[in-house]
Amino acid sequence: QVQLVESGGGLVQPGGSLRLSCAASGSMFSFYLMGWYRQAPGKQRELVASITSGGSTDYADVAKGRFTISRDNAKNTMYLQMNSLKPEDTAVYYCNAYPTVLSVPYWGQGTQVTVST
Repeated sequence: QVQLVESGGGLVQPGGSLRLSCAASGSMFSFYLMGWYRQAPGKQRELVASITSGGSTDYADVAKGRFTISRDNAKNTMYLQMNSLKPEDTAVYYCNAYPTVLSVPYWGQGTQVTVST
């Protein structure tokens, strides 16, 4: 079975940094596509960044210049380095992954990121 395990969330002051990790398992191959989503209370879940098995990345406008997505294919682990965090970045961050191009997407349990003084 496919399983995504997230870590790295927490409380940070504005301007600070956090590094989120997502350990993925259950696929015979390197995960075709992985990404980070976030959802604030009462708001729609939105894509933050994505990365393919080949390392191609895509970022939401709000993340460009501040966030960096990366992955270690040998470990099937994805990361999101978040710098210059703002209060509006506060949300539950979810790991998303497609095991193969033929698969449905899978989701992690979510990790809370709170940016506040």
